[in-house]
Amino acid sequence: MLLSTFLISSMLGVSAHAELKLSSSSISSKKQIDNKFVANGFGCSGQNISPELHWSGAPKDTKYYAITLYDQDAPTGSGWWHWLIINIPVNSFTIPEGASSNESTLPTGAIQTKNDGGQYGYFGPCPPRGDKTHHYTLRLVALKDKIPLTKDVSGAMVGFYINSLKLEEAILRFNFER
Repeated sequence: MLLSTFLISSMLGVSAHAELKLSSSSISSKKQIDNKFVANGFGCSGQNISPELHWSGAPKDTKYYAITLYDQDAPTGSGWWHWLIINIPVNSFTIPEGASSNESTLPTGAIQTKNDGGQYGYFGPCPPRGDKTHHYTLRLVALKDKIPLTKDVSGAMVGFYINSLKLEEAILRFNFER
């Protein structure tokens, strides 16, 4: 399996810990994602299985993590939130493949909020047929505190809290077109 890792250094400057790293055995920036990770809806016939993710290198003051999957190229004028998980406990370092549809495999206390399709959990890539290549960003954020939200909030509200509580982030990018 291809393992891809992409990093963004601490936005706080040089730190004494290892850099936060986000990796996946399910997806890679070097090839088209497998159909099993593509949405099943909006004209797509994928299996809508969420990818495996794992990470390391959290900053010292990390209390929780958040994960988002965002498509900046969605023809909405504001992008598209595909997946948002908040309040992942600091002692968690992985999300198993398919966890979005089997919440018992998510870390205890983690909350999947609504995606822009109006569903809770993962909604795989599904750009319009014949549209340009879409660029997807999987983002892991180390947080200094718990996000005080429930699962019924918008992606914009989740993004606001993530950015206000962010210690450091790691990014994994991939592209998809159909």
